[in-house]
Amino acid sequence: MAEHNETGKKGEDIAAKYLLENNYKILERNWRAGHLEIDIIAKIKDIIVIVEVKTRTSTSMYDPAMAVNRIKQKQLIRAANKYILSSNLSNEVRFDIISVFILGSQHKLEHLTDAFYPTL
Repeated sequence: MAEHNETGKKGEDIAAKYLLENNYKILERNWRAGHLEIDIIAKIKDIIVIVEVKTRTSTSMYDPAMAVNRIKQKQLIRAANKYILSSNLSNEVRFDIISVFILGSQHKLEHLTDAFYPTL
């Protein structure tokens, strides 16, 4: 596995652990529909949370959440729609971004809830 893939997987593992520790239920990880992917699908109360995880190995880079541009947002919205339809759900849906900074053996996590809203 390429180093950036290993870093991304480690970041997703850290994010999933954080969500579980904060009373989220993990419904899916790395859910795919064709070329679309959702890193983590979680649930808290009755809200389905679509989580995009961005991992960096240094805080000197730009904010990882900035990598979730309009194109990525549209892909996540399309993927979420496919998941909701295929699972026959009618829950409220929220889009979050979790940024994970891995600094040697330590890490820092930032959770941005309601990071963006689907638009027509």
